[in-house]
Amino acid sequence: MLLNRLPVTLELVALAAVFITGLGLIAGMLASLNKGGWDRFILITVTAAGAIPPFVAAIALTALFAVQLGWFPSFGSGDEGPSRLWHLTLPALALGVTFIAFMARVTRSSMNEQLTREHVEVATSRGLTRSSVVFRHVLRNALGPILTVSGVLIAGLLVSSAIVEQTFGLTGIGQLLVQSIDRLDFAVVQAIVMIVVTAFVLANTVVDLIQPLIDPRIAAGTESR
Repeated sequence: MLLNRLPVTLELVALAAVFITGLGLIAGMLASLNKGGWDRFILITVTAAGAIPPFVAAIALTALFAVQLGWFPSFGSGDEGPSRLWHLTLPALALGVTFIAFMARVTRSSMNEQLTREHVEVATSRGLTRSSVVFRHVLRNALGPILTVSGVLIAGLLVSSAIVEQTFGLTGIGQLLVQSIDRLDFAVVQAIVMIVVTAFVLANTVVDLIQPLIDPRIAAGTESR
């Protein structure tokens, strides 16, 4: 039962993770690198977006892009391939809107901290281009907290997927979880909880393995605290 439904949930979470990583990083970087009006506008926007529950985002996205504009389907998970991707676009956005805001704030805060470091000022004084300084010296060193947060978000996506799947009629383990709770099917509920816990552990393990590759100071034990 779980194996039949798990692919839909994994694809939904993966697509939501793409939106979170892409939009969250871009918004955070733009806010950090453009002080003043842009920074305040992005910060207010992501703060407002972070306060939107997934089910409210699902209703709003469906009303606009499915009902009024007719760009995306509003129900079902579709067939394999492009149809599945098309059906999961709105659910993935609804699932990720809160996490996009969270990722943007973490990225902004981490990059702001790195921009004040001495090695960034030295790189700038040596005449390196702005893009080189940002990507080689600022963003790379700011990825540590971002990766740590990403590991925690995986479990949050799996838990929140139940609401989104129920709203959009997706045949994933989130919808199965809601149905199993209604039927008092505790065996299925326990199995789904174990999947979420396992995903959380695996995601944080992968983060711990990747961090030394991005910042060698962690592996050498010389990271400044």
